Order: sequence, then C-alpha cells, then structure tokens
Amino acid sequence: MRIGTGLRMKYGIPTSKGAGIFYFERERMTQRLILIRHGDLGESCRGCYVGRTDAPLSAEGRRQAAALAGELGPLNGARILCSPLLRCRETAGIALGAGATLDLDDDLREIDFGRWEGMSFAEVAAADPAAVDRWAALDEDFAFPGGEDIGAFRERIGAAAGRIADDPAGTVVAITHGGAIRLFICRFLGLDYRQYLLFDVRPASISEIRIEDGRGVLTRVNDTHHLEG
Repeated sequence: MRIGTGLRMKYGIPTSKGAGIFYFERERMTQRLILIRHGDLGESCRGCYVGRTDAPLSAEGRRQAAALAGELGPLNGARILCSPLLRCRETAGIALGAGATLDLDDDLREIDFGRWEGMSFAEVAAADPAAVDRWAALDEDFAFPGGEDIGAFRERIGAAAGRIADDPAGTVVAITHGGAIRLFICRFLGLDYRQYLLFDVRPASISEIRIEDGRGVLTRVNDTHHLEG
C-alpha cells in the first residue's frame, strides 16, 4: 500500500529520491472530513426504511442537534456541506445557528428506498424476502423497487468524495445520512463497499477522516459523547 508523504513523516518513514538518497519532504497539508449524521426522527420512523422521505427532527433530534453546537462551534472557516433533506438542514440550523452558510449538495441525500419507504424492516422482509436477501448481500445491480440502485448511490457518494478530496478548505463538515457516511468511510479507507454495514452510525454522531492524497485514516467513528448528560 502506498503511504503518503505526510503519513511517512508522521511515523518517521523516509521517502526516496534518486538511487540510494533518502530525504524527508515537507509535509503536505492534510484535510479533516467531519461527518455528522442528522438527529433522531422519532418513534414513527424507528425501525423503518427512511430515505427520500422528508421527515423532520423529533424533539429528541432537536436536542441532539443542539448538543452538536459545542463540537462544531470552534470550526471557524470550515466548509459546511449539507444534504438538502429537511432532517439534515434542521440539524445544521440548530447546531450552527441561523447565520451559518450551508452548501446544499444533492449527492449527500440518503438512498431512495422506493416502495419500501416508510415500511418497517419486518414488513419488507415478510413481503419480499428474496429482495431483502439481495439487499443484505449488497448486490451491485440491486435496485430498491421503484427506487435507487446501489450502483447509482455509490456513484454519487463517490462523486461527492472526489469533490471533498479536492476542496481547498482544510476542514470540511458534511451533515448527511447514515448510509452516506458509511460509504464515505469505505471510499476513503479503500474498503470494498460491501463493508458498508460494519460501521454503526447513530443519529447526531460524529465520525472523522483525515485525508491525504485522496486516501484517509479514520480517526473517530460514531462518537456520541456530546449527547451524554
């Protein structure tokens, strides 16, 4: 695996230039990507497929968003990306304040579950077990009935990841959805997208990736300490 210059310097690994000559290059600036999942949506959405549905935050979700303020407040100068869905915009507005500048990015939307939207996991499993098995296997060509296919979801998250990696801002905050965050982690860590479900991403949690040369190091995941107390 290729180790970027900044990581070589961090761990004291020399880089080579020419035959037998070793030197330490000046460390390149690394970038922070802070991934925030929107707050809780309430009991009516719990255990259900909620993708394109434009559900608002619950009272608990608004409390969680307010608890994020202490984490995001010190990030002056950060670029703030946000899914256009209401639950993410509400999370951003509460956590950052009404005066915050948000860049709404349609690629940060959650996957569209089609006719499964609003159905419980148990209802879908009973109605279409074969489709659920394909979804659980993350088949590349699987499409939710009447909704989005996994390949298209991967492509748009990959496109957003490419823009983030090229962004000149030292810190980028993306307020988005659980599915998107899991794919961002896989994308930047070079993992197969089928590792997607290995990561638990709770409402209003914080995950962070350090990015260098388009590849990342996961520095925290599913951090909810700010919600305690």
